[in-house]
Amino acid sequence: MKSFVLAGGCFWCLDSAYMQFKGVSDVMCGYMGGKIDNPSYEAVCTGTTDHAEVAEVFFNEDEISSETILDIFFILHDPRQLNRQGNDIGTQYRSDMFYRNEGEKAEFEAALERAKDLWDGEIVTKISAAETFWAAEEYHQDFFAKNPGQGYCTAVVAPKMAKVREKFRQYAK
Repeated sequence: MKSFVLAGGCFWCLDSAYMQFKGVSDVMCGYMGGKIDNPSYEAVCTGTTDHAEVAEVFFNEDEISSETILDIFFILHDPRQLNRQGNDIGTQYRSDMFYRNEGEKAEFEAALERAKDLWDGEIVTKISAAETFWAAEEYHQDFFAKNPGQGYCTAVVAPKMAKVREKFRQYAK
């Protein structure tokens, strides 16, 4: 089992999008890259903690490759938007990939290079050394699965899920 820690806007989008693919066994929503211990969602939303909303994606490379996981990441969100995704604005919504070793860093760099062929304009995704992963509150875990009719889920999460499902349909559960 392998995992990547990725930040690409709201962690609900990453969680729900990845969970629809074969080989992804779990996604844990959390926070990383900030300056306080054990931040709360409310604190992170102030934009003063420097944490990003992240998703740790756990996957089996025998079923879905690292490259595919990272390509999904770059299709799922707009990596050209600095500190935002759509109407979600703030450093907590930045595009960032948190590596835990040099091998992951190299995989992230290669994925970023591939993404340049997908997007016009400058990609602002950062590649940062991983810090402590702080799990988000329980109500954030599997949020879309628990609340599919919630307004944000229908307006923002579901379209992103459909976008990556269409592009990567061969991996759909």
